[in-house]
Amino acid sequence: MKLSRYPVFYLTLLMFGLSAISALNGCAKIPLEMHLGVTVDNTDDRVWPGLPELPRYRYAGELTGENNFRPVEGGSGQRVRRVLRWLVGLGARRADQVVLQRPQSGAVDSQGRIYVTDISRAGVFVFDPVAGQLDVWDRAEWNTPFIAPIGILVVDDGEILVSDAELGAVFRLDYEGKPLGKIENTTLQRPTGIARDTDTGLIYVADTRAHDIKVFTPTGQLHRTLGKPGSELGEFNSPTHISFANNRLYVVDTLNARVQIMTPDGENVSSAGERGLYLGNLTHPKGVAADSDGNVYVTESFYDYLLIYNEKGHFLLPIGGTGSQVGQFFLPAGVWMDQQERLYVADMFNGRVTILQYLGG
Repeated sequence: MKLSRYPVFYLTLLMFGLSAISALNGCAKIPLEMHLGVTVDNTDDRVWPGLPELPRYRYAGELTGENNFRPVEGGSGQRVRRVLRWLVGLGARRADQVVLQRPQSGAVDSQGRIYVTDISRAGVFVFDPVAGQLDVWDRAEWNTPFIAPIGILVVDDGEILVSDAELGAVFRLDYEGKPLGKIENTTLQRPTGIARDTDTGLIYVADTRAHDIKVFTPTGQLHRTLGKPGSELGEFNSPTHISFANNRLYVVDTLNARVQIMTPDGENVSSAGERGLYLGNLTHPKGVAADSDGNVYVTESFYDYLLIYNEKGHFLLPIGGTGSQVGQFFLPAGVWMDQQERLYVADMFNGRVTILQYLGG
C-alpha cells in the first residue's frame, strides 16, 4: 500500500518537535527579561501635554502579565521557543496565559519588584525584573485564599501588607508571598486603600463601609480613627484609595467626589477636585498618588481620565479618555509612583497597568 507523503511529513514534524522539547527540558531554567510592552512610533502620541508644548509626562510602557517576560535576546532558549511556537501555532494569545484581569492597585519595592492586586484573579501579581519572573500570590492565610485584594503596601523590612475588602482584614506576607498573619482588628468592616507614614511607621487603612480612616501602629494595634461619615471637611463618604507622600495623607473621598489632603493627624490642609461635569471635575474618583513636586494624581473612573492637580488642588492637566489605545483608559482604579517617579495606573477593564514617566516641572 502506498503511503501518503503528508502523514510522513507530520510525523517528521512531530519527531522534530519532541526533540526540541527534550532539548528545552534538558536545559537549565531559560533566562527571561522583563519588557514593558508596546512601543509607540508617533512622539505626539506618547507625551503629555502634546507637542509643541513642553512635555511633562512620557509613555513608558505597560504591564499585562507573562507577555512582559521574554527569553534573553539571542539565547538558545529563545530559538527553541520560536520553533515550538511555530510547530504548535502559539503565535496567538493563549487562553491559559497568566494575565492581569481586573487590576486594582499596586506598589513598587526598593528592588524594583512591582506588586499589583487583581480583584478578578483574587491575588497579587509580582513582576520581578531582577529575577525575570512573574508570580501570583493567592493566599491571604495558609488556609484562606484572597477574595477581594485591593490595597497593597511594602514595608521597609520587606513585609507586604494587603487589604482584602471581602475578608475585612489586612494581611501580612513575607517577601516570597508566604502568609505571616494579619492585623487583628474587629472594627475593620471593608478595608480598601492602605498607606504608611515612613517617619512614624503608622499604617493608615481606608475603611470604606465605616466611612473613616483607621490608623494602626507598626505592630498592628489600633492607634486612632480619623474622620466620620459626612460631607464636611474631615468627614468621608466611602473613602477608597489613599496615599502618603510629602508628609501628607491623600484620601479619595469617593462619594463626596473629592480628594482630601490632610496632615498625618487628620487635619485638613486642602482638597482637589469637586463634583461636576467639566473636565477636571470629579464624578467617581478612585486612585490617588503624589509626586515629589506635590502634584496630585487622581483617577476619575467614570470618565476614564487621569487628572493632575497641583499641591493646592488647582487642576493642571488631563490624560486619557475612554479607549484601549496608548494614553486611554477603561474604568481606571488605583494609581501609584515608584522611586524613579514613574506613574502606574491600574487600567482595570483594559486588564493592564499603564506606566508614565514624570519628566519634572
